[in-house]
Amino acid sequence: MALLELHDHGLYCPQADIYIDPWKPVDKAVITHAHADHARWGMKNYLAHHQSEGIMRYRLGQDIRLQTLPYGEAISVNGVKVSLHPAGHIPGSAQVRFSYKGEVAVVTGDFKTESDGVSTPFEPLRCDLLVSECTFGLPIYRWENQAKVMDKINVWWANNAAAGRCSVLFTYALGKAQRIHHHLDPNTGPVYLHGAIWNTHQALSSDGFIFPEAKKVSQDLPKSVYRNALIIAPPSAAGTPWMKKFSPYRTGICSGWMQVRGARRRRAADVGFVVSDHADWPGLNAVVQASGAGEVFLTHGYTDSFARHLCEQGINAKVLETLFMGDSADGDAAE
Repeated sequence: MALLELHDHGLYCPQADIYIDPWKPVDKAVITHAHADHARWGMKNYLAHHQSEGIMRYRLGQDIRLQTLPYGEAISVNGVKVSLHPAGHIPGSAQVRFSYKGEVAVVTGDFKTESDGVSTPFEPLRCDLLVSECTFGLPIYRWENQAKVMDKINVWWANNAAAGRCSVLFTYALGKAQRIHHHLDPNTGPVYLHGAIWNTHQALSSDGFIFPEAKKVSQDLPKSVYRNALIIAPPSAAGTPWMKKFSPYRTGICSGWMQVRGARRRRAADVGFVVSDHADWPGLNAVVQASGAGEVFLTHGYTDSFARHLCEQGINAKVLETLFMGDSADGDAAE
């Protein structure tokens, strides 16, 4: 019996009778992180990292049956040792390691290899079977150093503020919003958060995360307070009446898809910043090599292309058809 199998409810460990990020209701589910394409409502029992508790209860309901673990602590489930390890994707994200009768399988969930200053940095794991995402599994996707990208964002904000314009930055409410907020220069002006991002910050704060000072966007505040401010908002807010209170403003969008020419124009933003919470091409390859896995299953992204690339390197790579979305080019779909 294989240690991991793909069923119609999701990826499954039959020995432990537990699913990993299932997309249909099951009795036992281990959740890699709290994005909506991985953490879904309706499971009888959830297992996740303890830093995911606040955000999972906020998104799925306070009354879910949730067991949490710290990184590296193993529990035995029907004789299978199950442990969670840092994925570096967003706060509380985890890889899931299964060990049974000398065989080790690892499910990465979504991950990135560059430390973002907020999430616990990615931990390479050795295994026999690796189940990996490959959202950006093409050679064109190579991320610039985070410090340089954040410098660009701060310079853009400063230039807008000097011209008396508000800056509105669109990014995912969970993960990228906290990462970008952490690296903003507070000397430029005040930071305001869209309600969805404000609520996400509050949920993460209950798990021990501390964020720089910011205020919630409110209809009660005078328009003048936003003049030199930076507003962090989800992509779904773009082009809505909610934006009128910030005029005059400039818009920016943070996404790995900004690596491709024309992506910013299609998203109708003034500027695009290449910021992704997923591994780039070098990161994906490094993780596969570091795992030493004899088999690699790819769950979402450029799966066919990356599988061919790995097979050319002598690695037995296969594609799994899952419902995971990764970093959606369409905006908030993975949220």
